[in-house]
Amino acid sequence: MSEIASLPSAYADALHEFEDAWNNPRFTQIELPAVQVNRVLREKYSASGTVNLSRSMVWDMETKKAWDPLTYIPYVVSEGGSWGRHHLAGEIERWSRSSIQGSWLNVGRGRVLEDVFVDHIRQNILFMGRARMHREDVVLQADAYQPLFHVEHAASGTEADPLNLWRIVILTEQKDERYKAPFDEMVRQGTLPGFLEIYIERELHVKLKRI
Repeated sequence: MSEIASLPSAYADALHEFEDAWNNPRFTQIELPAVQVNRVLREKYSASGTVNLSRSMVWDMETKKAWDPLTYIPYVVSEGGSWGRHHLAGEIERWSRSSIQGSWLNVGRGRVLEDVFVDHIRQNILFMGRARMHREDVVLQADAYQPLFHVEHAASGTEADPLNLWRIVILTEQKDERYKAPFDEMVRQGTLPGFLEIYIERELHVKLKRI
């Protein structure tokens, strides 16, 4: 039996859906280089105290961010919340998330709906973009200000030398390189993603300053 075949069906379906989108030549795929968290901390920041993240801490950040986007990515969302948290099986959780996010290509903002799968064994999270979702008796509708997208976040590396991984596939009608510009700028700056800066200051009570 394959590894995916042994997973809960809803999660296995989401993994297949993500990979199918990732391999679709019409869609726009973006994969950021793995962030060597502690090296970037040493080279790009001064800190008010000693800070050295473990892989467990990076994963803790990812799970908190997945549930509470308004706290951990306020520079992306202006409204956000999650509901329906439950275990599918073993160490796999699932919930729904709604947020108001800015557009990558213009000044518009709109509602983004995501079906979230959290794999605590593999330390991997899928955010599957959805056009509509139910919240109790209410049907929420994603705004059509930009295409739907799927995101994968993960913690990797070793416990002492963690990596932060991130890839996204935008369900464009045709591949559109313009979507890559904001991510290319993030790579050029070479700093930590903003959510890791927020986690360090909020959870570890260490103030960071980019140098």
